[in-house]
Amino acid sequence: MSECKCGNSKENPELKEILKNYEKDKSNLIQILNQVQEKYGYISTQAQKEISEYLDISMAEVYGVITFYSRFTLKPKGKYNIAVCLGTACFVKGSEKVLDKVKEILKIDVGQTTEDGLFSIEATRCVGACGLAPVFTVNDEVYGKATPEMVESIIKRIKEEENSVAQK
Repeated sequence: MSECKCGNSKENPELKEILKNYEKDKSNLIQILNQVQEKYGYISTQAQKEISEYLDISMAEVYGVITFYSRFTLKPKGKYNIAVCLGTACFVKGSEKVLDKVKEILKIDVGQTTEDGLFSIEATRCVGACGLAPVFTVNDEVYGKATPEMVESIIKRIKEEENSVAQK
């Protein structure tokens, strides 16, 4: 996975462009963080520094908002982010077994990304699809009535697709 270029705005005109769209008012922090997250997939320490300087607030305040909201992340996610719901309905119906299977196949833990940058895993509390419990998502695609076998076949399919693209 390539290193994020979302650091120093002098070196990265894209971050500077994002900041330019907002008044220097701390009430714009969440919108700025959201746009940076969408652009780069995570919010680097350098981006936090630039945002704090731009809004004239402390790095601690920026960091506090990032870590409060589960939508934001401090580490890059894989090309395919697998999120397994561990909310009550999903947990009762076996989502922990689905999560265990994902960790076993990818040989990483929750919050980690595979060395090739292809996959990352997260545990979520609710995806709003309790009627389909247990549920997991791959990026924005929701998979309901999930089983360990289902997640295994989806990961296998993704790996095969990535291998065929790489061979072209």
